[in-house]
Amino acid sequence: MIRKFAIDGFIKYIEGQMTINIKAVKREEKLILRNLLELYQHDMSEFNGADVNEHGEYGYNYLDQYWTEPSRFPFLIKISDELAGFALIREISSGEDKYFSMAEFFILRKFRHCGLGRNVASQLFERFKGEWRVAQEVENHPAQEFWHKVISSFTKGNFELIEEKDCDGPVIKFTVDKREN
Repeated sequence: MIRKFAIDGFIKYIEGQMTINIKAVKREEKLILRNLLELYQHDMSEFNGADVNEHGEYGYNYLDQYWTEPSRFPFLIKISDELAGFALIREISSGEDKYFSMAEFFILRKFRHCGLGRNVASQLFERFKGEWRVAQEVENHPAQEFWHKVISSFTKGNFELIEEKDCDGPVIKFTVDKREN
């Protein structure tokens, strides 16, 4: 059970009381993920200038590929049984490079600033051991701050900022040790 308390009319969730569930999205749950992607893209449009189509939707070109390509991993994030967000992870192989990428990561606004995003990201990093690269939009300063704090804490400062030709914003590169703890 999540303990909620109100401050200035906003509901906050106490981190120590959260029951966090990160589960792979089944094909029959694709509509749930699609709907959450619309909310995510609405938030992102502030930074990337994306527009809706003639149906009032942003759309997501790669959604179906999360069930047809074995290198894509879709997750729903729930607190108990309540939807709280999603994460889309890719395993990318390019020449000798092989790494995991946080393709998209979204926490619903009412669950932000309570440690949920940090907790979920850390659990996913642990689940996919190896090299990681987390790219951010150049204009999305809140995401840059979030990822820098999360990854710095998770790696104890053992990461590097790199530039990639296909990305106009910062990319954080780090490795999650493959040895058993």
